Amino acid sequence: MPLRLSTSNLDAIERRGIPVPHYDRVALTPRILHIGVGGFHRAHLARYIDELAESGGRWGIRGIGLLDADRRIASVLESQDHLYTLIERDSDGSRPRIVGSIVDYRLVADDADTFAGQVATPEIGILSMTITEGGYSLDKPNPTIDTIVTGLDVRRARGGKPLTILSCDNLPGNGNAARQAVTRVSEARSDDLVRYVETACSFPNSMVDRITPQTTDADRAWLQDEFGVDDGWPVVSEPFRQWVLEDSFAAGRPRFEDVGVLFTDRVHDWELYKLRMLNATHSCMAYLMAIEGVVYVDEAVAVPAVRQYLERFLSTEAIPTLAEIPGHPAADYGRTVLSRFENTGVRDQIARLCIDGTAKFPSFLIPTVERQLELDGPVECAALALAGWARYLATVPAAERAYDPQGDRAATFAVRSLEDPRAFLELDQVFTPRLRESNRFAEAFTEASAALAEHGSIGALERL
Repeated sequence: MPLRLSTSNLDAIERRGIPVPHYDRVALTPRILHIGVGGFHRAHLARYIDELAESGGRWGIRGIGLLDADRRIASVLESQDHLYTLIERDSDGSRPRIVGSIVDYRLVADDADTFAGQVATPEIGILSMTITEGGYSLDKPNPTIDTIVTGLDVRRARGGKPLTILSCDNLPGNGNAARQAVTRVSEARSDDLVRYVETACSFPNSMVDRITPQTTDADRAWLQDEFGVDDGWPVVSEPFRQWVLEDSFAAGRPRFEDVGVLFTDRVHDWELYKLRMLNATHSCMAYLMAIEGVVYVDEAVAVPAVRQYLERFLSTEAIPTLAEIPGHPAADYGRTVLSRFENTGVRDQIARLCIDGTAKFPSFLIPTVERQLELDGPVECAALALAGWARYLATVPAAERAYDPQGDRAATFAVRSLEDPRAFLELDQVFTPRLRESNRFAEAFTEASAALAEHGSIGALERL
């Protein structure tokens, strides 16, 4: 009989072969308030806190939902005593475990006052967040940042205890981005609030990494079929994980170093490793494979032309633009990236990689192209990736494209580029003046576009 995931069923679940928390969850203090409890948070920060709790740590997590879209996760976690299953998968199999570090969850959609009260709670020492790469933009009204600032203002008014605002999002200088967004909104509120943010809050930069595909019905069914456990929203991830972090915490922190977190003042160099190798290779293959109908990442890298293309991109275009980190050669990191892509267990989806391309390319790929233009180096692999994105936007119906809040505007340039490839380069949200003015890059992009039109993605890769 299936067992519903709950505190009362943990002993029975453990007897079925799944490791469960052995610490007293009631004794954990929710000193971390986390915005955006999705799959990545539950595979990353929440798992680190879970491991620390197993060794005597007393920090716990209170999740907070600001959006209507958070109602489902709020309902699932509440029904499971905030427990969930993390399934680590590789080509050799799947290993589930129950994670218990999230001890509470509050849904506060459209209730800024309740959220502010949570931020002002004295025992909260870290306000962490995963709000996506675009969540820090102030180009238009940003309700999430506005709500965070309201919470900080209430905390200031109630005594002004220090607080760490910890971004766990995948963008360069994530702490700096959080600081800039919070400071700009605070400046419109009061000088007292600005002083509080400047003197009592810290915003450490970090590099986060763990491939975490979207949970599917098949994942839930596997857990029931193999172990007889009913979990409304398990999380699937690869075994690999990494967190590189600045040790800048205003109100104390867990002993993250005890569970493999690397503290360093070279977070930026690690960010570039990840952005220009892992994230860039994801984006390089994403749209080329999507228009070919390839579904999974491991299937894509099993195609010789794709594997050779990614190896060439890493060795000739990405790695020459990076500063080597002592003891951590860039070539080794690149090989690890490709080995992670080969994971047939995690079944990472090409569709996931296609999400939010307009926000991703300026961080993941464009800086590599700019640097190679400065060095008079190769740009053909990057040009083909961007031509693939243009063709995807121009030929895939809007309803079938991956989520991208700015994708419709990008698609108008992409449609024009079917007749004149250079028209796509006028998309100024992505292409910098240096790229738009480079005849060499424009020629490489035009040639790549023509190869895709005539030969398709695999044919263009083979000819490259």
